[in-house]
Amino acid sequence: MSIGFAALAITQELRQTIPTIRIKFMHSLDQFVGNWREHFVGLVHMVMTRSLAVILLGLLCPAIPADDWPQYLGPKRDGVWRESGVSLDTPPRLLWKTPLGGGYCGPAVAKGRVYVADRRGKPVGSVQLPKGQNPNFVRESLPGDERIVCLDERTGKIVWEHKYDAPYSSVVLYAIGPRCTPLIHEGIVYSLGAEGHLLALSADEGKVLWRKNFVTDYGLEMQEWGTAAHPIVHKELLICTVGGKGSTVVAFDRKTGEEKWRALSAPKPGYGTPVIEEINGLRQLIVWDSDRISGLDPDSGKRHWYATFRPSFAMSIGAARVHENLVWVMGFNGRSAAIRVTENNQSTKFAWVPSPKKGVAGVMNTAYLRDGHVYSGGRRGQFRCVDIRTGERLWESTKPLLKANGSGRGAWQSAFTVHHEPSGQTLIFNDHGEMITASLSPNGYEEIARTYIIEPTHRVSGRMLVWSHPALANKRVYCRNDKEIRCYDLSKK
Repeated sequence: MSIGFAALAITQELRQTIPTIRIKFMHSLDQFVGNWREHFVGLVHMVMTRSLAVILLGLLCPAIPADDWPQYLGPKRDGVWRESGVSLDTPPRLLWKTPLGGGYCGPAVAKGRVYVADRRGKPVGSVQLPKGQNPNFVRESLPGDERIVCLDERTGKIVWEHKYDAPYSSVVLYAIGPRCTPLIHEGIVYSLGAEGHLLALSADEGKVLWRKNFVTDYGLEMQEWGTAAHPIVHKELLICTVGGKGSTVVAFDRKTGEEKWRALSAPKPGYGTPVIEEINGLRQLIVWDSDRISGLDPDSGKRHWYATFRPSFAMSIGAARVHENLVWVMGFNGRSAAIRVTENNQSTKFAWVPSPKKGVAGVMNTAYLRDGHVYSGGRRGQFRCVDIRTGERLWESTKPLLKANGSGRGAWQSAFTVHHEPSGQTLIFNDHGEMITASLSPNGYEEIARTYIIEPTHRVSGRMLVWSHPALANKRVYCRNDKEIRCYDLSKK
């Protein structure tokens, strides 16, 4: 066979074979692609289904945001912490600490920032008190300034600060610093100093928007222990306990500082923080001055009712607590009472007034109220539970107000209580610098955990103490004394 014939034969063979190979190859390729396509479609379907499920779950059950603590006693001013995901029975971890001056005011937390106020100036310890006089009433002018500080919530670094001249004229022994926790609302920080300086500042940069001076603007005669009633926001108003003739309570336009209404007259405005509560279906502003407890219309200042009840030395410090139509108050020297507001909100009568020994004698704190039962520490070292409806004392314990080793009893003992709603447990911050986790019920006190979190730096009646309400926000606790502010992590690991 010649080469030509051989080549022709091979060519013909290839023409017959290649289509067959191509067909088999394409068939195999189709099978492969088909199988791959089937798996791919299944994979895409699975991913899309699961992604859609996640999206729907997110829409139907959105993640619970971390809770801020933008004012005294928390978001609702009720002493309740509603954030989950925290551990209250293990020691917290210190995240940061930042130096501060003196002050009783607690921190506030809002939108990644921590706000607190302090005083820097002539130290209280440098003043020679006259011999033979009660140091609880000795007054002397102390030069110095007050300062509002904004910190980064994560690091504790100062973002901005604003200071102003504020010589103190109140009792020297307690001339430590501001009493009122800053209030943050819609981008504005409201701060009330111990000598009646009220400032509204931009929360982001500390620019002063408006300011008031209760002494020069309203004729306030400074009380022995300064101004200590925390302002409260109601709609477009900032309502403050001020003082002066006809201006025990004043409402300002919260954005401009323009006065909108004023109400009441009393010898002294007192120290009690105003609250807004619903009684008999009506929202009411409850104010306790040196003479009486009053229920006002928060929109106009018109008084609905009042009850004459004078706290010792005008020390109406604790905010009123309300259960149904009962208004409960407590003050220094065991002065406590439950007042029943009539159905028409026009008059009152006392439901019960216990003797000083049987009452709840809170000094620097506001009581916690749950299910008709009041829980609070008192100046003689007893932590008590009282039925608000009858005045019956259900139990008392000295454990929360003493140190872990059982020592530390003294005068003017106080404890700040915050109820953690998700766990049903209560945090008690005593004036020894300890944080206690406890179960409180009408049946008694059960301690679960206790941790020392901050040094007591203020000397009163021969002992060191700390009187400052902490803030609980974003799974953290923020506390301060007269030297520093601290942040601890409480998140569940």
